[in-house]
Parts: sequence; structure tokens; C-alpha cells
Amino acid sequence: MPCIRSVQVSAELGLPYREGLVKNRYVGRTFIMPDQRMREMSVRRKLNAMPAVFEGKSVLLIDDSIVRGTTMAQIVDMVRRAGAKEVYLASSAPPVRFPNVYGVDMPNRKEFVADGLTEEQVCDVLGADGLVYQDIEDLLGVGSSLNPGIKRFDAACFDGHYVTGDIDDDYLAELESSGRGASRTRAGQKASLVAA
Repeated sequence: MPCIRSVQVSAELGLPYREGLVKNRYVGRTFIMPDQRMREMSVRRKLNAMPAVFEGKSVLLIDDSIVRGTTMAQIVDMVRRAGAKEVYLASSAPPVRFPNVYGVDMPNRKEFVADGLTEEQVCDVLGADGLVYQDIEDLLGVGSSLNPGIKRFDAACFDGHYVTGDIDDDYLAELESSGRGASRTRAGQKASLVAA
């Protein structure tokens, strides 16, 4: 099934839309796997880049979000190995810089690829030639325009403003040092497709 975001961007830019990654539907969600090594190995089993689509091309890859960077760094590497001459990235979400404390297992800021980095630095970590994130004000503005009855959206993962009002730096530090987030870190500078 084509990615709606990618189809729309393709139409706006007047460029062809191609699906160049084949997904193995029998590999689970890599985002929720408990450790970095498992995530990296699963990405290699989950996706395959088709050289016929990428050979000699400058490509724009669009994803819903870039959280840890594990999957995206390996996708960039795969696409380059499949022959792409330039790889640009676009994220439909703003940079994820803060933990979700309301249920999604992402308790540690250190594991987010955007933690403490500029967009240019994130681009370097991912190995891409360029990176564009969704602007948070635009994202919230679209949400408000679609439903003016909602006065405040939860964008805490992007801006650190938690809707319950009871989350502060002390709480986040405790969460990060507790068992749930203590040993987690973000993906390395360059992900490799070669198993260690």
C-alpha cells in the first residue's frame, strides 16, 4: 500500500513516486524491540532495497517519524548500496526529543536520535545528504484547523510540554534512571548492515 504522504509529495513536486523497499511482513515492529542490537538485526531482515529503483538516482525517502534513527540509518545505507547517488529524508513528524510518559515505551531522551542535536547533525548521524522535519507549529496548526474544538494537542514528544502539567525534569530524570530506561541509548553514528 503506498504511503499517502509520499504520493502527495510526489504530486506536489511533479516527480515520480516509486516503492523501492520490499518489506518482509513477518518481521515485527522494530521500534518496540527491547535492545539496540535486536532492532538493528531485525531491520536487516525486515527491508530489502531494489537496485532497479535506486540505481543512479537522487531519492527522497519519507517516513512518519524518526525516533531512534536505527531503522532510518540502515535504510539510508541499504538505499546507497542499491546504487542511489543521493539520499534525502523527510519526516512527517517534528524531531522527537522528549519521552512519552503516557504509555509508549520511550522513556529515555538519550535514545532519541535528535536528542541534543541540530537537524544537520541528525542528518549526519543518519548518513543522509539532507533532512527535513515537519514544523511543529504547522503540525499543530493543521490539527486546530481540522477541529477548532480541541484547544490543546499533546505534542510533548516534540516540545516537552506535557498536557497533565505534572511532568518535570526531576520526574523525567527518575524515569530515565529507573529500570525501564536506564540502559538505553540511541543508534550509533553509522549503522552497518554487516552483523558483528
